[in-house]
Amino acid sequence: MARKSTAGRGAAMVEDAAVPPADGWQDEPVARGRRPRRPRSGAGGRWWVWVGRAFLWAFILVVLFNGVWQPIRSGLAQPESTEPEPTDTVDFPHTAAAAFAVRFAELYLNAAPGGANERADALAAFLPEGRASSLNLSGGELTGENIEVLAVDARDDNNAVVRLSADLNGSPVSLDVPVYAEDGGSALVVSGQPALLAAPGRAQLPDEPGVESDTDARDELEPILEGFFEAYAQTPEHLSRYLEPDAEVAALPADTVEFADLRDLTVPAATGAGSGDARQVRATVVWRLAGEGGSGELAQSYQLTVVREGENWYVRDLQGAPNSFG
Repeated sequence: MARKSTAGRGAAMVEDAAVPPADGWQDEPVARGRRPRRPRSGAGGRWWVWVGRAFLWAFILVVLFNGVWQPIRSGLAQPESTEPEPTDTVDFPHTAAAAFAVRFAELYLNAAPGGANERADALAAFLPEGRASSLNLSGGELTGENIEVLAVDARDDNNAVVRLSADLNGSPVSLDVPVYAEDGGSALVVSGQPALLAAPGRAQLPDEPGVESDTDARDELEPILEGFFEAYAQTPEHLSRYLEPDAEVAALPADTVEFADLRDLTVPAATGAGSGDARQVRATVVWRLAGEGGSGELAQSYQLTVVREGENWYVRDLQGAPNSFG
């Protein structure tokens, strides 16, 4: 028998090797003489696509959940209030309301027997229509004097309570007057019945903190301040020699008082490096009333700012001393 040529078989093997690989790996055995098929490009990365889709859907669900839940949670946590929110500033006409309340109180706190009708007619100008009769005094007499404004407690842009001080029948009292204002104070009315209250009490002064005194500086300042106060009251032409340049201290009117004595001069010690150049001192001055027969004396307390330049002391400022009874 004649043998088949191997040339055709070799060509077939070469032809099969040139065929592109089919879809994916196949579990069939690899034929002899053939190269194993490679997986299709990109087929192994499909699971990353599914992971990305899962993350995207999770993000969308979170956004939708927050968009629906947050308004519901805010409504549950903070129920809507029907009261207006407080504002930092109130635009109430304090000056106009205070003057209005004083004029009203001058009529309200004064009532004479037999003058009820006249009093009611006068009060009607301050009250809503038909309300004057509610403030009638049933018998008796009222005398109100020394009426002054203590405070204006503005509740909003239209409402306030004006607190007044007065001497009612010789006794000190306070009077609260409710006032309603419109158009920035161009229209005012007493919005309710007034209320009598006790006059302000007497405050208790706190103990003054101890101050370390500088006796050397005090000895230096005493004759200087005696000359300053004498010039301040009697010889204003000499006042400038005691003042720091550019200091503004006006002298007392002539023939008002005369300098008599300097008492209780307190000079604090320097508090640190460079701080001893300027100090606040306190002094009690005894004035003698000027003029013919002027023999009366009057003690008053002052706070002075003094400055040391070289070996000399000068006055920078003069004012009344706070808490001199402390």
